[in-house]
Amino acid sequence: MTTGNKTIVTEFIILGFPGLDPAYDGLMAAVFFVLYLIIVGGNLLILVFICYERCLHKPTYFIFCHLAMNDLLFGTVTLPKMISIYWLDDRVVPFGACFAQMYFVHSLGAIHSLILLFMALDRFIAICVPMRYPALITTKTVSIMCGLSWALTFLRMAGILANVLTLSFCSSNTIMQCYCDLVSIANLGSGQDEVKFVMAVAVGNALFSLLVPLSFITFSYISIILVAVLKLSRSRSGERYKALSTCTPQIFITCLYYLPRCFVYLSSYLGFAFGIDFKISLVLLYSLCPAAVNPIIYCLKTKDIKDCILKS
Repeated sequence: MTTGNKTIVTEFIILGFPGLDPAYDGLMAAVFFVLYLIIVGGNLLILVFICYERCLHKPTYFIFCHLAMNDLLFGTVTLPKMISIYWLDDRVVPFGACFAQMYFVHSLGAIHSLILLFMALDRFIAICVPMRYPALITTKTVSIMCGLSWALTFLRMAGILANVLTLSFCSSNTIMQCYCDLVSIANLGSGQDEVKFVMAVAVGNALFSLLVPLSFITFSYISIILVAVLKLSRSRSGERYKALSTCTPQIFITCLYYLPRCFVYLSSYLGFAFGIDFKISLVLLYSLCPAAVNPIIYCLKTKDIKDCILKS
């Protein structure tokens, strides 16, 4: 659409990996398609299995259900379009659809951090103050915490979305990414001061969404190791092993989600420059790989789930 001498952006073009040889488009489509099948199949399996098996109707596994639902939604929001980019060469996204994808991408990412926090809190109370666990961590408590995390995050992200929509988009509409994200969209906005303000609000929101949960998660697992594990005597080595084994899946999931993300943020802050394709690969690593790997971790490293699978 053209107004005066300005062209108003009505759609965006997602490039995906700019440096990728078109000869590999089919391979990329196949990789994304298989990844989507793994995410959908694995997380649906977790949801159905925990709902079906009464022995898994515990607060810990209801938190797992929320994480599986979050992973399933994130994969569904991002991967179908990524597949169509490389399978059908369909790179055009309508203006509204791009902003909708951005909204859900960042909302689900923030909710993911909160769910990891709840998992850490669950293990912290179970191991450090086990006598208080039945009273503090109940199905009702977990339902309220997780429900509020979904509702309040979607509400908070609506404000971030409204802030980005204050920008004018009158020039470039090319997104150097595999899906619509806030940074890529905001950088296309007109007005240097306006873009700086939107980016400052977005960075502040990102730091709040990631660093606050990460700080508590780190504190929880360090406390578990120092207080509940190292103080156990040699005669209670079985309890020490049990305490560590119950935390191993959550620690692995947390590292898989946060370490690549922190690497990207720190490298940007310290001024290290990476190629755009490498940076996109890192973003996809911490965005999509946890959603695919989490169900495998649950099944292989969580004793109750593994035992129920073997019995069924």
